[in-house]
Amino acid sequence: MRDTPNNESLIVEYGFLDSKKDDVDQLKNNWQNYAEAVVKAIMEYINMPYFTEDYYIVKRGDTLYSIAKQLKVTVSELKDVNNLTSNLISVGQKLIVPKKETDRFTYIVKKGDTLYKIASMYGISVDRLREFNDLKSNFIEIGDVLKIPTSTSDDVYVVKAGDTLYSISKQFNIDVDELKQLNNLTSDLLSIDQILKIPSNKNYEVYTVVAGDNLYKIANQFGTTIDNIKLLNNLTSNILNIGQKLLIP
Repeated sequence: MRDTPNNESLIVEYGFLDSKKDDVDQLKNNWQNYAEAVVKAIMEYINMPYFTEDYYIVKRGDTLYSIAKQLKVTVSELKDVNNLTSNLISVGQKLIVPKKETDRFTYIVKKGDTLYKIASMYGISVDRLREFNDLKSNFIEIGDVLKIPTSTSDDVYVVKAGDTLYSISKQFNIDVDELKQLNNLTSDLLSIDQILKIPSNKNYEVYTVVAGDNLYKIANQFGTTIDNIKLLNNLTSNILNIGQKLLIP
């Protein structure tokens, strides 16, 4: 931390893992609450809207008007869905976020993201993504919250508490390995609110790379393009490994 003077550092102390008392059990049994508390604190610190599932947590300085503006809804919609009879709200109060069909999914911009990359991830055009988020340019920053049009809602799934790859694959009648391959997952670990792509139809097949294969050869074999294969499999290079499974469009 001393060697990175231009970066702001935050330290979080949850407990002591070598404790022989109750710290370990507290962490094990309440890790979700501890993790959510950090997210909430950081979002409040950087003055960004804080959501937990379908709720907004009121912070100091909020008004119904400012919250409605952030959520891109009307004050009336906000009051109606929360059964509010006045404009009075209190810090820490949970407000239900009015659901609109066009506002079902959001995506938080990460390091390395571009509008093209995000649009490709959800199968929409850059222009559509820009228009839907009222963006004047293609410039985005880490932490930006982008709304994803519902034209893709049938092809994505938002991970909930208790979900596993097995339960999700069973729900959508697909194979676990297929789900991992489609989402470029290297383990079975999932996080709450993680967005998974779900194949809406079997318009592709699975191919296992053999010795001598390359993307050009495979693309020609199946009558598709290298770019289409890379996009479907989230590949960032043309390097393949023997035994690697590829989804072929």
